[in-house]
Amino acid sequence: MPSVAHLDFERAIAEVEDQIVRLRGLARERGLDVSHELRSLERKLQGLKEETFRNLSPIERVQVARHPRRPYTLDYLELIFTDFVELHGDRMYRDDDSIVGGWARLDGETVMVIGQQKGRDMKENLRRNFGMPHPEGYRKALRLMKLAEKFGRPLITLIDTPGAYPGLGAEERGQAEAIARNLREMAGLRVPSVAVVIGEGGSGGALAIGVADRVLMLENSVYSVISPEGCAAILWKSGSEREKAATALRITATDLHGLKVVDDVVPEPAGGAHSDWEGTADALREALLRHLGELKQLPVEELRRARWAKYMSMGEWRTAH
Repeated sequence: MPSVAHLDFERAIAEVEDQIVRLRGLARERGLDVSHELRSLERKLQGLKEETFRNLSPIERVQVARHPRRPYTLDYLELIFTDFVELHGDRMYRDDDSIVGGWARLDGETVMVIGQQKGRDMKENLRRNFGMPHPEGYRKALRLMKLAEKFGRPLITLIDTPGAYPGLGAEERGQAEAIARNLREMAGLRVPSVAVVIGEGGSGGALAIGVADRVLMLENSVYSVISPEGCAAILWKSGSEREKAATALRITATDLHGLKVVDDVVPEPAGGAHSDWEGTADALREALLRHLGELKQLPVEELRRARWAKYMSMGEWRTAH
């Protein structure tokens, strides 16, 4: 796990963490017993984390969702799954490294896992295109979904993208068609599927691997048709209004669960996923096993009917008289 970088609202947490590190170093150097002082500081740290993360504003949750030390798809594949075998390419153009996927085992059961992957440094971000898939990435994802369907294995997708790549080449190669095809095909898959927003769920780029029987969100993830900055630029002609936009968009896990857009919110440890990868992975593993266990009880046609009904029931509208 990389060292934790701190956001502005985490300064008080960082100060206590620094005190703990210094105290431990001093104890080692001088052979002192500081166990009582350490327990006191650790209790204070836990309380600060719980209070801070319990009261985050929507824009602060956006910051946590984008945290550079937050676990990504490949991290969860290592922490939750075993025997991962990555599959490459869309069989039409090239392999897109912003989407990774392949066979893996979850608690001994073979599943297909597909997810968007960001980079930890500039070199890796250029390779992963900052987690923004090209159309060939979505076509690779669809190929793997169809493999899961062919062999009757459950599908798990992990969503973490600012959005689909909007470059000229991507548009020329059919970005919109690739996304639309995935939406249609996922809606009709004959295997159980669970999608999880683990960080950013940006627009159609996220939705292209997000049509599933169950949609989950990690507590500090966000899911939206547009970024707060983009929304602010359109509505208020200024990206500085992003806080107002984040609140109006209702992009947090709590908001979306209340609107019945997502089915479950997976709790993160106090301090966020970036401060405790293992704790977050344990909570996500439990949620995946629980939801897949329920879905596997349903006959195929009932599964598909329930999926269709789930999406048709979203939203509210009024008929003008």
